Amino acid sequence: MIKLRYIFLAVTSCFIVSLSSCSNGTPTANNSPVPAANSPAQVTETASHNSHGSKAKININTAILSELDKFEAKLGVPALSNKIQASRPYANPEDLVSKKVITQEQFDQIKDQVTVQEVVLTGEAKDVDYMTKLGLMKGHLLVAQELLDRDQPKQAEPHIGHPVEEIYVDVEDQLNERKVKEFKTTLVSLQDLVKSNPKNAKVKTDFTSSVQAVDGAIAALPESQRSKPGFVLQVINGLLDAANSEYGAAIANGKIAAAIEYQDSRGFVVYANELYKGISSQVAQTSPDANKAIAASFADLVKVWPAAIPPAQPVKTPEDVTKLVKTIEQNSQKAIDKSSTQAQQ
Repeated sequence: MIKLRYIFLAVTSCFIVSLSSCSNGTPTANNSPVPAANSPAQVTETASHNSHGSKAKININTAILSELDKFEAKLGVPALSNKIQASRPYANPEDLVSKKVITQEQFDQIKDQVTVQEVVLTGEAKDVDYMTKLGLMKGHLLVAQELLDRDQPKQAEPHIGHPVEEIYVDVEDQLNERKVKEFKTTLVSLQDLVKSNPKNAKVKTDFTSSVQAVDGAIAALPESQRSKPGFVLQVINGLLDAANSEYGAAIANGKIAAAIEYQDSRGFVVYANELYKGISSQVAQTSPDANKAIAASFADLVKVWPAAIPPAQPVKTPEDVTKLVKTIEQNSQKAIDKSSTQAQQ
């Protein structure tokens, strides 16, 4: 994905928490004035968690580009994510048509997934959102490191830039709330150095500092929460949802047409797999069948990205990847439900 992908606060929060509860209802909207014709809607949804199985709508005014990639992949419109972002703000979903971003026929295919309402997170959902955004940063840096190791600084540079240019603004308020030391300048310094002098030995130390800064931000969450299977599974599914969207946007006419999106999705899957390895033994104890299905799906999923440099032909189709991601999602929910039931007994 090109730069400036995460300019506004994402609605990623919705899909990453869609697995957190099977009992509570969907978010409700507060009473707010109707927005002016040329201003974005100010209705705010307050969500602690979504009902199981529901898929939150995507706010076209604030969604990160990996979320907007869902529309791009579904409609098969190249660079649609960027077109949507460039035409902001929208007073209502139908503005996608009136602003000639997509046709009426295309809008009819996605209209049930589009909103202009903001979402305010509370409780565990807010923590899941926080860690998922930092997980996206980690995924970008992981694939950037691979590319640097292969002496591909030009390919690595966008992935170093994405965390600071596109994600940091989305998580900055939460970083301040959690009293995390500012590390935007660390990321900027690394990006500038890779652009200007990728052979400089300081790249390695700056890269280490950047990764440590992100890890430190993650550590602002209590360790007990970060090791809780139900919590981590929600983060994993948020990362995989983003990876699925990126991979779908990377493939066109049966070929990998966008290397950056391919690499983004690889980084997200690699980090999600790392997270699962950290809780797999706990999941195996409470939900052995779910653990077996998740582990098997991850084993197949990681093969889709044999290396940071895209293969000549895709290993699997976007539909195949979606099936694997959904299998992990469904079995994650089984594990979450069983864990919740046992905790209540």
